[in-house]
Amino acid sequence: MELRHLRYFIAVAEEGSLTNAAERRLHTAQPSLSRQIRDLEMEVGVKLLERRARGIELTAAGRIFLDHARLALMQIDLACEAARGTEQPGKPGFVIGFLPGQEVIWLSESLRILREEAPGVEVTLSTKSSPELAHALMQGKIDVALLRRETRTAGLSFKFLVKEPLVAILPCRHRLARHKSVRPEDLCRENFISTARAAPVLKTVIDDYAAKMGIPLKQISDAETLSGGMSLVASTGGFTLLPLYVRNALIPAVVARPLHGDVPTIDLVMGYNKSNTSPLLKRFLLRVDELVSRTPQPEYSLRSPRRGGGNPSA
Repeated sequence: MELRHLRYFIAVAEEGSLTNAAERRLHTAQPSLSRQIRDLEMEVGVKLLERRARGIELTAAGRIFLDHARLALMQIDLACEAARGTEQPGKPGFVIGFLPGQEVIWLSESLRILREEAPGVEVTLSTKSSPELAHALMQGKIDVALLRRETRTAGLSFKFLVKEPLVAILPCRHRLARHKSVRPEDLCRENFISTARAAPVLKTVIDDYAAKMGIPLKQISDAETLSGGMSLVASTGGFTLLPLYVRNALIPAVVARPLHGDVPTIDLVMGYNKSNTSPLLKRFLLRVDELVSRTPQPEYSLRSPRRGGGNPSA
């Protein structure tokens, strides 16, 4: 797969037409563009676009792939900027941290705001688990991070962003995977895969939910990462509970299903070190409300199983 394939796909998705994308955006012939899209779909292994009477529409897989394609190109742009920055050692830098998978949702608007506030700043991404992000903030290695409200975070402040519902992660052939939603009482008989080591705040939310609903969690394992938890779900036939955003990074052997009834949620916050005197950080924090309002959030709907690669950490 080449970068041009991603650029071509994004152009077609945004234009909603092969003809318009070929003529207006890419300045190439439509037959050539169609071949490039077919090559991309063969490489990915799923159909990404559907031809309709009114133009081109994204498939469910195409919508997921579009987010990741945009992220990949943004990361390439950042890498190029960082490389060019080595020729300008005095150029200011700013480090922003994300939970793996959250950058797909939040990076685009974050970069827009940062570049409006400081057009010449060199932005670096740091992708870590929530406890690791908190530790890096305390050490001054990261300027700002989107993470959980961790405990034992001396010197850090947090700004609330959004509440994320939890979903049940099940093997794709599990009996409960056939349902549109999962009732909490149906989980009582199932083995539970914990992700406490990777996401202690998530563990607290799950424990509180289980106590409230009267669900005895039959824990059989504690995964070191969330992707490891999904692998254990697939191999043991058990289940786990994860924030909704991870549906963009499910391994092929599992599916996500919404919980029925009173759905537990986990807060996503923006964290920073109170001793950080960066003027750009202060201006960025002033635009948090704008960041939230302009960042599309995943809808709490899982009519189609979302699959893909990744290594999310709640």
